[in-house]
Amino acid sequence: MRNKVYRQCDIERNLRIARFRPLDVLVVGATGSGKSSTLNSLFEDNVAKVGEGCDPETMEIESKQLNELLRFWDSPGLGDNVEADRRYSRKLVDILYRDYHLDNNQYGLIDLVLVILDGSCRDLGTTYKLLNDVIIPNFQSDRILVAINQSDVAMKGRHWNFYQNCPDAMLQSFLEEKALSTQKRIKEATGVKIINPVCYSAEKNFNIKELLDLIIDHIPKERRRLVS
Repeated sequence: MRNKVYRQCDIERNLRIARFRPLDVLVVGATGSGKSSTLNSLFEDNVAKVGEGCDPETMEIESKQLNELLRFWDSPGLGDNVEADRRYSRKLVDILYRDYHLDNNQYGLIDLVLVILDGSCRDLGTTYKLLNDVIIPNFQSDRILVAINQSDVAMKGRHWNFYQNCPDAMLQSFLEEKALSTQKRIKEATGVKIINPVCYSAEKNFNIKELLDLIIDHIPKERRRLVS
């Protein structure tokens, strides 16, 4: 499995500088954004159940270790109904505050949060609520990454090159503009300036290496101290 060994030396070096391992990444997003399919594409295996339509499959937060250096946490999607969202939000906050102690210091287990957006949808209301109400108040904003899934259907699939399994020039331009627009809209809605999102397709296995690059290139330089 190629992704298990992808840039291992870079990950090892970055984690050695930060003096921790593995890197724990919490994957969050609205129901239907493709969190589970993203993990399946990253792991090159069916490690997470994928829901049908808008029905969430993931009901609990579960860890899945890609290798000894990278561990991902799959979480329930938000946006189903008010009561379910409250329940899921509490679970997300709980894991953001899950801790461990080392040399008489308290650190948070989760090192990065990866927010998955649905590239075929313009409505980011659930994502804004997730960021504003759950993630930002309980997690350092410079450790939040955003990626845009389902790039293949971002223009209703009309400009996806099925022969080369990649966007044509028009869709590529659209995706670049969408990433910049998403960055701007999140800044306006939350006050947080995120790193320019990566556009990818878990279903088509497109730009998965770029998604891994986003994570590897932004490995924190130190352990995460819990927000007081």
